[in-house]
Formats: sequence, C-alpha cells, structure tokens
Amino acid sequence: MVSLYTNSCTSSHQSVKLLKFTDDTTLIGLISGGDESAYRWESDHLVSWCSHNNLELNALKTVEMVVDFRRNRAPPSPITLCDSPVTIVDSFRFLGSIITQDLKWELNISSITKKAQQRLFFLRQLKKFNLPKTMMVHFYTAIMESILCSSITVWYAAATAKDKGRLQRVIRSAERVIGCNLPSLQDLFSSRSLKRAKKIAADPSHPGQNLFVPLPSCRRLRSSRTKTSCHTSSFFPSAVGLINRAGPPLTDYSTCHFMLWQVDTPPVTPLHTAHAALTAIHHFVTCHFVSCLLLVC
Repeated sequence: MVSLYTNSCTSSHQSVKLLKFTDDTTLIGLISGGDESAYRWESDHLVSWCSHNNLELNALKTVEMVVDFRRNRAPPSPITLCDSPVTIVDSFRFLGSIITQDLKWELNISSITKKAQQRLFFLRQLKKFNLPKTMMVHFYTAIMESILCSSITVWYAAATAKDKGRLQRVIRSAERVIGCNLPSLQDLFSSRSLKRAKKIAADPSHPGQNLFVPLPSCRRLRSSRTKTSCHTSSFFPSAVGLINRAGPPLTDYSTCHFMLWQVDTPPVTPLHTAHAALTAIHHFVTCHFVSCLLLVC
C-alpha cells in the first residue's frame, strides 16, 4: 500500500487556481488583457511536477474549455501536453456534472432527467409487487432523489424554468406511482443549500467560508456584491439569500464573534468534497467574467 502526498503541487499565481479531487486535477486560469503567461506557466509546472514525482498525465483524457463572455472573442492557441495537443471542448463532465462554456445547465439537467426516468421503471415494478408505501419512499429517496439532487446547490439557481419543470415532472410521476406527496425540487434545493451553507460558515478551513459574513446585528448575513445575473444565480449569493429569508442564522453572540474572526482564513487545497470542487470552479468563473481557461486532467 502506497500513500501519495500532493500538497506540494500548488499554483503560485493569484490568477490561477489548482483544484485536486482524488485522481482529477483542474487548472483554472483567469486571462486578463490577453496575457496567458501565468496560465501556461502553471500548466508546464504541473507537467514537470508530475514527471518528477513519477506520475504520468494522460493527454488523451485531458481537455480544455474556454469561458469567454466578451463580445470580441479571440480563439486561444492550443496547449501541448506531453507532446500531444490538448483538445478544446464546449463542455465536459466534472465529477458527474456537465459544465458548458456558457455556464448553462441544460445538458446537465438532461442527463439527470434521463437517469431519473430510467429508474422510474424499477419504481413501477415495485408497485406491481404491492410493496408498502414506506418502502417505496425509501427506494425513491435512495435511488431517484439522490440523482435529482446531484450538485443541485450548484446548478438549480441558474437553471431555467423549463429545465426545472422537466425535473419536477419526474417527481410528480413518482408521486403518482407511490401514491403520496414527495418533496418538490424547490424544497430539495432549499434544504440542501441551507445545510451546505451552514456547514461552510462553521468550517474555517473551507475556501468559501469568508463569503458568509454576518452583519453587526448578527441577525443576517451580508449580501454578496454581484455584477452579472450569472454570478447572482451561483451558489454563494443564492445561499446567503436563503439563509436571510429563513430567519436569524446565528443563535448567540459567541457564534457571531467566531465567524467574524474567521473571515480572513486563506483557501486550502486540495478540496475534500466533490461539491466543494464543483462550487469552487463555478464561483471562480462567475466572479471573473472576462475570460477563463479550464484545463482538466
């Protein structure tokens, strides 16, 4: 049994983020003024670090995606990884979720809808065997709801009403099969967002902990400043709004005092959860809406 430590594999530029989750590595570079030097230096450094530590990057599985919201877009020059050009794609699957270059979630929701509809067949089979409603609800929660809620805190607020309706119809179909009411998609998003946000706010090692800052009254959180609708519909601004609408998030002054002292905690890598990795990518890209390059190894 061999243990491999990758803490030394970090980015040295503020405009470049290196995210690691198990065997997946994502390099995010913010391009300003057409200067890609920092991003390309970090990609070369990643290749050299892997070679020095007896690791081999699979260039065939490495893709690059460009997120560019400028009116006059200039195609970037391709990156060469291990003497092989990296393929530039319009979308890619990251930890089970599909991210597109326009940061829309239609493809991801289509994939979720297809998986959930396939599992409706098994739910109908259980109905034929006259299984009790409680057992069918347990099956739905474990097999179908877990799929519908896959990274829901990341994509739900930015999803269109049409895409949300497609997922809600799957839930209504499951309700007709089981014969009881089930939590709506909005309820699932609200409960999971509140749970996730409170965990992040109480964890000083989380990279997004400094985004949950309480006001001096300790009754509400400070709203995030956003300039685009894409950033407004991302996880952190929508989570702050949910907490403020749910009521006072802080029950005593000691909790408020603790949070106020922890707002300057530096980010920690590697990220330990898939949600943290996916949220970090989406938040970084939506906050910096000039031009961004993602290299996924």
